[in-house]
Amino acid sequence: MIQDTNDNASNDQQLNPATHPSNSLDWLSRLIAFDTVSRHSNLALIHDVRAYCEQLGLTVDLTFNEAKTKANLFVTVPAGENADQINNGLVLSGHTDVVPVDGQDWTSEPFTATIRGDKLYGRGACDMKGFIACALTILPQAVQLSNSGQLRRPLHLALSFDEEVGCLGAPLILADLKARGITPDYCIVGEPTNMAMVVAHKGIAVYRCRVHGKSAHSSLIGQGVNAISYASKLVGYVDTLAEELSTRDDNDALFTVPYSTLSVGTIHGGTATNIVPNLCEFTFDYRNLPHMTQDDILAPIQAKVAELNAQMQARAPETGIELMQEESVPAMTDNNSAELQSLIAALTGDDERHKVAYATEGGQFTNAGIPTIICGPGSIEQAHKADEYVELIEIKRCDGFLQKLLDSCTAK
Repeated sequence: MIQDTNDNASNDQQLNPATHPSNSLDWLSRLIAFDTVSRHSNLALIHDVRAYCEQLGLTVDLTFNEAKTKANLFVTVPAGENADQINNGLVLSGHTDVVPVDGQDWTSEPFTATIRGDKLYGRGACDMKGFIACALTILPQAVQLSNSGQLRRPLHLALSFDEEVGCLGAPLILADLKARGITPDYCIVGEPTNMAMVVAHKGIAVYRCRVHGKSAHSSLIGQGVNAISYASKLVGYVDTLAEELSTRDDNDALFTVPYSTLSVGTIHGGTATNIVPNLCEFTFDYRNLPHMTQDDILAPIQAKVAELNAQMQARAPETGIELMQEESVPAMTDNNSAELQSLIAALTGDDERHKVAYATEGGQFTNAGIPTIICGPGSIEQAHKADEYVELIEIKRCDGFLQKLLDSCTAK
């Protein structure tokens, strides 16, 4: 149901989520109303979707984080009795968590779906509750096809937690599937791509470097070991490696940034100008092309750390550098997805393949041996911002895409 937000703004509408929505816009309204910022629990959303699935007669499996405050959901619409082949089906994958709205200047309430013109606004509208809404809308029809024996391939829905803070939930889903002997034939991750087919993305690894020096009065610098100075030496080396990565002869022109990247993001250190600093920390991230690994940069950086440690400890044995990995998400490769790509191209009528620099759970699925592509409504350029939105036509296009996908899974 759509209602005006106020008497003076007839073009500014809020969607009122109904019980058990029957269309994607109502589902999206309902999903946005759950505040699933990563620092919060997602259980209210998960239990709501579970109840919906169980009313459709489906069996729902949940996997939890250690604290039991968050859960993944995995549900299967089984192939019908008349299925002419045995396979493990197709996964529609999405994450339920969203990024915070703190400090952002929103025009409308971020956790209330609001239509203005041809766009629907709300946190998660494109990243990525829009795709989840479309997937939930298609489930009843999939169940009907299964019950009538026409569904040739199982259809799975996988909803994860904590994608936005390191893709922490999806590995638990994949471990559970492995334990149950389920290896899906394909996976479609519905991150926002404007419904274009993304066949590969870079991986990401985030590192924290902590440099422990020795304090002294700045007039007696020989008695100290300057943590900032040694941190700067390592930062300079990271920048040198970054330049070398940009000139390799095995880079991939299909990526907007066609090479692996290294980037220093934060640095903190020192207490006063007249004190030799005893601590400096900085972070950097590495975004690797699919054919490269973390060792390509980690090994030389570790060697540089060892060299600097020797210099520091020659002056003060208690000094040194710690290098810690804080996040790691694998790249998604297109090595095994040619058949899936052909299917998607046939359904969409668009044969163009794209590769992107941002990371998703797609790399975890390909690492598990499941051919995967990314395709979903909305633009990544709208994600994580104030007034996040998805164009209504994108939801319509996703509905049409999933309908064609479901038709491809039915008996001929």
